Amino acid sequence: LGGKKERALPAEKEDIMADDAPDAPPPEEAPEAPKQKMVTMPDGTEMPALADGEYDAIVLGTGLKECIISGILSVDGKKVLHMDRNDYYGGESASVNLNQLFERFGAGAPNPALGSSRDYNIDLAPKFIMANGVLVKMLIMTGVNKYLEFKQVDGSYVVKDGKPNKVPATDTEALATPLVGFFEKRRLRKFVMYVDEYDADKPQTHQGHDLSKVTCQELFGKFGLEKGTIDFIGHSLALYDNDRYLTQPAREMIDRCKLYGESLARYGKSPYLYPLYGLGELPQAFARLAAVYGGTYMLHKPIEKVVYDSDGKAAGVLSVGEDGKPAYAKCGLIVGDPTYFPEKCVATQKVVRCIAILSHPITPGQEASAQIILPQNQIGRTNDIYVFCVSSGHCVAAQGKYVAFVSTVSTRDDFGANLAKAANEELKEGLKLLGKVDSYFFDVYDVREPKADGTADKTFISRSYDPSSHFEKTTEDVMDMYQRIYGRPLDLSKTMVDLTPDDE
Repeated sequence: LGGKKERALPAEKEDIMADDAPDAPPPEEAPEAPKQKMVTMPDGTEMPALADGEYDAIVLGTGLKECIISGILSVDGKKVLHMDRNDYYGGESASVNLNQLFERFGAGAPNPALGSSRDYNIDLAPKFIMANGVLVKMLIMTGVNKYLEFKQVDGSYVVKDGKPNKVPATDTEALATPLVGFFEKRRLRKFVMYVDEYDADKPQTHQGHDLSKVTCQELFGKFGLEKGTIDFIGHSLALYDNDRYLTQPAREMIDRCKLYGESLARYGKSPYLYPLYGLGELPQAFARLAAVYGGTYMLHKPIEKVVYDSDGKAAGVLSVGEDGKPAYAKCGLIVGDPTYFPEKCVATQKVVRCIAILSHPITPGQEASAQIILPQNQIGRTNDIYVFCVSSGHCVAAQGKYVAFVSTVSTRDDFGANLAKAANEELKEGLKLLGKVDSYFFDVYDVREPKADGTADKTFISRSYDPSSHFEKTTEDVMDMYQRIYGRPLDLSKTMVDLTPDDE
């Protein structure tokens, strides 16, 4: 009722308010914002820099081939920017989880009975690794093998008279196999001994055969081999997917047979290896190598345009910066997969594939991982069908589940509106081997390759992944790309990084 009393200020506050109090210091000036780095395009336009703005090489796509090249370039001291429109590594050679697989094919949510999505690592370009093949040499040469774990594939089969038969891996199995007749086994043994002893640099091992001129058919004739044995050698050992090789010089076929034998001898059971957690681990391992040596990675980046200079040579890439606005990076050369350069590529084959999830193994020996080859002559086709299966043992499926792939080259020009029906017809002989299927998907895509070698426009494009069951064609393409970029072959006998004895 008496009103609010005024309270006296404390003495110290009275002093602050006094007329003789010191003046307050002036406010600090805000630091000047860093200027946006600008890069000049070939036409003179100034653009905000994408990442650092200037690179020796820009790589588009994080598929295995592109990651190998990126890693090699980085180790060689090149400044590399590696980009991908996807938000994951691997591109067309990625491994996806169950949810991603169903999303990719527009199939809704997976059945809970299939297990946890994260237990799956399903390959989009399924292949096995030859144990003594070029990819293994590349892994060792670059030191990338230390980032990966591998497990041997349990078995290799080939179909004869409608039944899968194990490809012999020991002398005992060779004597018992029904793939070759009793009297034919002696002739086959002589041929295998010839392959084993053959050395291109030692004419005394050639037995008078000039393999640069003698065709495969002629060489088989000199050993008196029957057609069934020739099929076995050409498709199960040399791993050709058609019979066109028969009219070609025999040197490549002998080299392929030697590779199979050397790979088999390394571990026994089968010549194949497979990485734990799927093939998607391979490009990620090479990407890690590139990053260690200074490579810059940018995922989920749209590639608005590949820019060329007035001479038609690759000059850089137009994308978007962190602020979502156009940004540009210039470079001396560009590497990429065919999906980034559709106008520079041509379709050469059409691949049809089935990806299936099963609750059982598919081979007579009940192996957890295996390959089955259906030679063209056994199924009345112009190309072999490849079937192979992996499981939770390789950390690519839920416990008790198996992932199987059935692939071939198709001669159809058009699969029509009902892709599943047409694909089922193409793969039916291989699908018979799967038995009951929990879930399956069909995929059809073109194998594309560049029209030019890239030396003129400094744009080096890889080939699409073929349907073969191994990586030898893949590494052959990498070797070819390296030679096109550097003008010299890649020497696989030398290591590119410092290795410890354990790495070697």
